[in-house]
Amino acid sequence: MLESQINCGQQLTPYQLEFMTCTMLKTTSLSHGTLKPIVVTGNPPTFVSAPGRRIVAVGDLHGDLAQTRCALETAGVLSSDGQDLWTGEETVLVQLGDILDRGEDEIAILSLLRSLSNQAKSKGGAVFQLNGNHETMNVEGDFRYVEPGAFNECGDFLEFLVDYDYDWDKAFVRWINVTERLREDHRISHDNWSPWNIVKRQKGVIARSALLRPGGPLACELAQHAVVLKVDDWVFCHGGLLPHHVAYGIERMNREVSHWMKGLNENGDSDPELPFMATRGYDSVVWNRLYSRDFEDMEQYQSHQIQAVLENTLDAMGAKAMVVGHTPQTAGINSKYSNSIWRIDVGMSSGVLHSRPEVLEIVDNKARVIRSNRDTFSELQCALLRLIQTFVYAYVQLSVYQDTRAQLED
Repeated sequence: MLESQINCGQQLTPYQLEFMTCTMLKTTSLSHGTLKPIVVTGNPPTFVSAPGRRIVAVGDLHGDLAQTRCALETAGVLSSDGQDLWTGEETVLVQLGDILDRGEDEIAILSLLRSLSNQAKSKGGAVFQLNGNHETMNVEGDFRYVEPGAFNECGDFLEFLVDYDYDWDKAFVRWINVTERLREDHRISHDNWSPWNIVKRQKGVIARSALLRPGGPLACELAQHAVVLKVDDWVFCHGGLLPHHVAYGIERMNREVSHWMKGLNENGDSDPELPFMATRGYDSVVWNRLYSRDFEDMEQYQSHQIQAVLENTLDAMGAKAMVVGHTPQTAGINSKYSNSIWRIDVGMSSGVLHSRPEVLEIVDNKARVIRSNRDTFSELQCALLRLIQTFVYAYVQLSVYQDTRAQLED
């Protein structure tokens, strides 16, 4: 019964129908006169023409609702009065994926962004989300990085969905309004693994599996999001785009991931195939870290090779620059190669580095970093983290050396 009630199937909700092959969001600017319509091509959205608009990009959020709100307020798109109102007017907001895992408020964040998307359209703006490696991992059933509280949220949300007679759109948008109260009422104690808490956790695992399996309702929600998005002259993706990805086809990759998440294959049959190019392997779109490497630790020729790959990719896309997340930048948002690559994952979630939220603002093709006033990760902490990383690396290298030497002596 539950399987059939929450299966994505072939039927699309009104929200899913919004992004057909080409969608035009007609807008009127409140401050700059009449702007041309935003034109969105692809299903899920792949190419966006948003002339004259401010673009704001936000990196990995990993289930931290408080830090998410702080980042969105910093970006100037969310009210600071707790009412969760869109204040970005005609701004285009792009979130680069990895909302899932490492935090307790995953569905709440997705609900908030959907609510803001609905509001933005009426104000002449738009909200786009990308899928990262943690979204694809969860649809695969890989729950290794799920917090106990996130399992609990899945159980609570599934009950909430039942109360709404499986009306996904109503329940999903309204979830942000009740999630914090329910979390306090039903939080699993991390210190008290009583039999009841174990039962609740198992219910949460079952609920998460039902929501996120290919064809599940939350997986179908994620299926509306791309893995690669081009807004005007800027390319956005979670890990990094490479020339062979472009040759394979950006719309094709987005479509394959979307079909898989809906529990369908390219022919529309209920036999989903895992999209390898976008989601599997170290050089796939959601896992690639080529552009996020520490350039201080590489030889000059390696840096030149990476630059050549980046330039070839951007030329193939007809783009000015690329924006990626995925790899936490302990020094904050930064760029390389004459600002042609921007790394914007700052590890803001409390489940990662709990760093000060930062966002990237793009106006007239020029980018700048906006930093929150909330300093949750001081420069001293940053220096200590780097020192610890150095010691860990040295320890591992020493252990490998000692093991190798012992084997040779034997």
